[in-house]
Amino acid sequence: MPELPEVEIVRLSLSKNIIGKKINKVLIRNRNLRFRLKFSFEKHLKNKFVINIYRFSKYLIIELNDKSFCIIHLDMSGTIHILKKNKKNIHTNASFYHSPSLPKKHNHVEISFNDLTLVYNDPRRFGFFQIVKNKENLTNRFKNYGPEPFDKNFNLDYMANYFKDKKKDIKSFLLDQKFVSGIGNIYANEILYLSKINPKIPVKKLKKTQFKLLIKNSKKVLLNAIKKGGSTIRDFKNTLGDTGNFQKEFKVYGRQKLNCLRSNCTGVITKIVQSNRSTFLCKLCQK
Repeated sequence: MPELPEVEIVRLSLSKNIIGKKINKVLIRNRNLRFRLKFSFEKHLKNKFVINIYRFSKYLIIELNDKSFCIIHLDMSGTIHILKKNKKNIHTNASFYHSPSLPKKHNHVEISFNDLTLVYNDPRRFGFFQIVKNKENLTNRFKNYGPEPFDKNFNLDYMANYFKDKKKDIKSFLLDQKFVSGIGNIYANEILYLSKINPKIPVKKLKKTQFKLLIKNSKKVLLNAIKKGGSTIRDFKNTLGDTGNFQKEFKVYGRQKLNCLRSNCTGVITKIVQSNRSTFLCKLCQK
């Protein structure tokens, strides 16, 4: 599933291409996404202007000129592609749109502007679109989510209070969107490795110095992933059809049976399973 960095990459690309533009046409090829698209969806978007594009956690939020919002969640295999009109260069979106890796049968939603069309492609159809009519409803939509790692409220006091008397392991908390928003399995592994913390350790046993490392390294790992264009394991591509590059810098994720990359460590990366998710760690330096 695309995590915070991958969704942020999509947001940045969309912001460059559609802010200030008018939606001329909406074509629905398949309404049966995770939540069935209502027949009013096209009518609501048509002739609206895109005012801004935000991201919260793993959600894209498009603000429209009537003060409503369109929420998009890509889930496991959803991707958004920009098909620019009159562009046939091999490096443009059009070439990716027509490539074998993007079968047209999975193009479920097309949103057209004067100079381009956004194409939502999703083989598994776990993603969704949702119209929220005002800012108050948008706030309520995410009221049960924790702060993002970049939020000033994701701090030492917040972490210490949240973890008080809790028995669950630290990795489970990093994946819990009620605790912190936007971190998924890939980045949880990388954050814990960088912090030298064993993913299985109960949070009640963590020290404040470790809290500080988690806060610091959550920001560091996610910012670096955004800088590198996100991570591509199977499905993720940005709106240009390009894969991310952060997977080339994984220190632990997917590196089972390989040597630990720390210069002063002789350990080997081990793969275990926690709550049906793959966890990678160096048992020698992650205590």
